[in-house]
Amino acid sequence: PDCVRRAITYAETERADHVVLLPRVIMKRPGEKMMVGFFQLLFVFGHRPWKCADPKARDHMGVGAFNLVRRTAYETVGTYERLRFEVVDDMKLGKVIKEAGFRQRVVLGNLIEIRWAHGARGVVNNLTKNFFAVMSFQAWRAIGGSIAVAILNLMPFFGVLFAPGWARIGYGFAFASMFGLYAGIWRRDEISPWYFFLHPVSTILFIYTILRSMCVTLWNGGVEWRGTFYPLRDLRRGLV
Repeated sequence: PDCVRRAITYAETERADHVVLLPRVIMKRPGEKMMVGFFQLLFVFGHRPWKCADPKARDHMGVGAFNLVRRTAYETVGTYERLRFEVVDDMKLGKVIKEAGFRQRVVLGNLIEIRWAHGARGVVNNLTKNFFAVMSFQAWRAIGGSIAVAILNLMPFFGVLFAPGWARIGYGFAFASMFGLYAGIWRRDEISPWYFFLHPVSTILFIYTILRSMCVTLWNGGVEWRGTFYPLRDLRRGLV
């Protein structure tokens, strides 16, 4: 109940213009835990929230669950009018605020909770709208990103099993490091580290989601969003 008060106090103490509060995700099914755990790892290493406070770093953050923005910063970056054609508007809000030179802080806590999706299929459906937008609606980015995800996340498993000689040691180190990351998120989100062994399944499903997002958007010529159809040409033109 006092989440907003705490966020405002923190913002004033840190002299922050934008405070992002990462939520605790409520997960009730094994498929949700498998997919959300994988997504969290990608999200954290893709955006490096620990670097968002560094004015010299390009890292930025924004989540739909909670953004507290100082009015002067919000108006300076053009308000949400500037983001009216952004599908991933929460992420882009963080981007334009950081690029404008304002102070950004990311807080990890249990002050808010959300049920993001119901089962693995729910995660896939939720991200189908978003992933091609994350790739700036560029097919080469989506395909290249899919290849990169496959290499980075599947090679340690294949390497541990099939790499010859000393090469297996390097893959083993990567394998153990990935397990350590799952052990780390276990303390916060109660996702058992043993879900690590479903990591290849999660990887394949996420690659499928990226390619599905691309194909659906290109086939439809746009995105159905909040009850309105947005043509692809407008979405590309409105990217920030």
